[in-house]
Amino acid sequence: MNRLDGKVALISGAARGIGAATARLMVEAGARVAIGDVLDERGHQTARAIAGAEGAAIYLHLDVTAEEEWRRAVAATIAQFGRLDILVNNAGLFLGKDIEGASLEEWQRLAAVNLTGVFLGTKLALPALREAARTSPAGSAIVNLASVAGLVGSQLDPLYSLTKGGVTLFTKSAALEFARKGYRIRVNSIHPGVIETDMGEQTFLTRARNAGTNDVAAMRERARAAHPIGRLGQPLDIAKGIVFLASDDAAFMTGAGLVVDGGLTAQ
Repeated sequence: MNRLDGKVALISGAARGIGAATARLMVEAGARVAIGDVLDERGHQTARAIAGAEGAAIYLHLDVTAEEEWRRAVAATIAQFGRLDILVNNAGLFLGKDIEGASLEEWQRLAAVNLTGVFLGTKLALPALREAARTSPAGSAIVNLASVAGLVGSQLDPLYSLTKGGVTLFTKSAALEFARKGYRIRVNSIHPGVIETDMGEQTFLTRARNAGTNDVAAMRERARAAHPIGRLGQPLDIAKGIVFLASDDAAFMTGAGLVVDGGLTAQ
């Protein structure tokens, strides 16, 4: 189940964290993967670690806020692997400032990555995904990384929540548009809870700072306690959900949001 044999994926922000775990799991499931990121050294390392003898992974420099870089990344993926079946819009930023504390420039950077990056990736990968869908029984797939902060309000991260809420509804709208046009491209989102990644660590540091303390461990424990399942998430927890949504096992899912949050939003 959840096999991706013969499929080709492009994953943004995949040098580390959830993106890297997803790339690794996709290769294990039979896919060939293009890893896009701005962290060139880390990205090359990740690609080399999972490529194997068959060269199943490559690294591409990709600033998701730049239209021309998306064009090059899609073209390079097709030049290397011959097609594009799966797009994972994973790249994202976390700000950790409240409405009064954030500057316009900080908001614009956050929106450029978390919103514009998803729009550009979807728009510029669309022709290749539509073409690949013609020869795939279940069509092509887009998976957008949203968040539980895109489902419920956030006391501490309102601007991050604003961007992820946008991703949530863009996912549904894109799914409806592509279905109406007969493109056979499924579009779904995934909504992680707090995950133990570099970004997750950044949230602990930010919340400790905002609380006027250096006790990062206390902030981590507070986050853990908020998850009824009793632990924080791991990148592989989310990668498994992404692979499912990208696979033919999710052939009847589009415009949906898969919540993988340890029970956080069930409360």
